[in-house]
Amino acid sequence: MTSEAGAIAAHPMRGPNKFKLGVFSMNADGGLALTKVPERWSAKWEDVAAAARMADEGGLDFLLPIARWKGFGGEMNSREYSYETFTFAAALAGITKRIALFSTVHVPMVHPVFAAKALATVDHASNGRAGLNIVCGWNPEEFDLFGLEMIENRYDQGLEWFDIIQRIYTADEPFDYEGEYYSLRNVSGKPRPLQQPRPITLNAAFSPPGRDFAAKAADYLFTTFNEIDKAHEPLDDMKKRGAEQGRDVGVFTTCYVVCRPTQAEAEDYYDYYSRQMADEESLDIYMAGKSKFSSSHDPETYKLYRQRFAAGGGSYPLVGTPETIAAEIEKIAGVGFAGTALSFVNYRNELPFFIDKVLPLLREAGLRES
Repeated sequence: MTSEAGAIAAHPMRGPNKFKLGVFSMNADGGLALTKVPERWSAKWEDVAAAARMADEGGLDFLLPIARWKGFGGEMNSREYSYETFTFAAALAGITKRIALFSTVHVPMVHPVFAAKALATVDHASNGRAGLNIVCGWNPEEFDLFGLEMIENRYDQGLEWFDIIQRIYTADEPFDYEGEYYSLRNVSGKPRPLQQPRPITLNAAFSPPGRDFAAKAADYLFTTFNEIDKAHEPLDDMKKRGAEQGRDVGVFTTCYVVCRPTQAEAEDYYDYYSRQMADEESLDIYMAGKSKFSSSHDPETYKLYRQRFAAGGGSYPLVGTPETIAAEIEKIAGVGFAGTALSFVNYRNELPFFIDKVLPLLREAGLRES
């Protein structure tokens, strides 16, 4: 890969690790857990920086933040304390060396001309490690905060938004843009990103419109599943949708981790933080909003897996010893997922054990080189 600055290394998401691993939601207090335990993630910058260095030096592939503008209420009001994701990635570029740095961006809240410039800035600051996670929004309170209407065809707006960014990166002359959602004049933007023609893109979607968007605009889809024996369904669906667009879109999932030396220790702590110490009021608000306005999970998930939402945003549990967790990851990889984003109750405290004990087992299994 070449750029204005000369040769740059391959993006970590296209690196040699067969199954990619990343850290999810570290930019927000609580991470993905709606819990009241005293050790819950505070997202103080000192801890974020330390955990980011651990992930980088430990050989993980990417850091993926969530985009949040308001908390979810309840006793802890989780995710009210959160860092904006372009500046978050830019700051991490200066203290990491090889890990991919994603920015999660709400299409309706961030203008595409600004997004193109910000993303290119991160790509240069990180020597080609930037990535873009495109989300079209689901939380009405966040739309209200910006004075925006939550339109029905948000993915149509997302396609225009993405098209404008791509044209900024590839057009040789300033251009006008006339669409349903954007009317722009004399658009240009330099520098272009080091990654050509654009940085790697992600999209998190479960609904058919969301997956159609991912088939057109994303290199990788992030999606959820309830049980491993049914996890092939979103993979098969995405493969079909990608093929219709002439594209091969990889599929990632998300998991939360409770890794301890013994199974009993892991299960006891899992019960403690996600049942005994769950922020029940916040959990009710979060699940109701997600169920009504978001298509990130199958409807059955909200009925059957309340604990999973308290523990890790409704994602899949990896709870147990290093051996148990490595075996579960092998199953996820065996279904066909390209990787997973991981959350923890406390990233700084728990990442070292995961890196030291689980990654060697994944290397032995042939899923990782680092």
